[in-house]
Amino acid sequence: MLQNKLLFNQSSVSFEIIGLPDYSNDENKEQISIISQWKLMIIDKPLIEGNFEHLSSIMEAFYNYSNFLINNEIAFYQSNLIDIRLDNFLTHNILLKSAKKDVKPLNIIIGNSVLSDIINCFDQFNSSNKVRNVNLKLLKNNQKKSLLKLFNKSKISSILFPPLISIFSLFIFSSIYFYLYDADGYKEKNVFLNSLKISHSINSINTIL
Repeated sequence: MLQNKLLFNQSSVSFEIIGLPDYSNDENKEQISIISQWKLMIIDKPLIEGNFEHLSSIMEAFYNYSNFLINNEIAFYQSNLIDIRLDNFLTHNILLKSAKKDVKPLNIIIGNSVLSDIINCFDQFNSSNKVRNVNLKLLKNNQKKSLLKLFNKSKISSILFPPLISIFSLFIFSSIYFYLYDADGYKEKNVFLNSLKISHSINSINTIL
């Protein structure tokens, strides 16, 4: 039986869902209710894939981890399948663990933009009217926040405001300095010209005498 495929893209990330509709409920043949496989493809990173049970755990991990970041909590998530921790403000360390003993854990390091793209793909998947799955919809309802909210106005202001204040202060200081410098230079120029005039007058008087 031919399976359906849905692809959700966001910049550096592609998220593919493979599965079948529930024919017992007379669902549309293009829908997916029974997920058999999924693939998370990140540019220049190894392929991440698994079955439905893995998908629930992976999505839960990323959503919870992003919520930790949003709430300024300790950014670390650990489970039997995946660990995610913050390396620094720019990178995130992901450790994928297999249930098979002969498969070594897969370690991936991603940046903020990739993490945001992954969450965006998951949001697209959860919002798709072509996916009908109660368990994942419940997951969506429990994880309403997205990593995109990490860059809300208040956080942008807290990040950008201090540098802008510094730049503005530097501009004001420089303007005042150049103004005073020009004023002093102007005064010195007038003093110099006046001294020349006085000297010229004295010379003229001496000539006359």
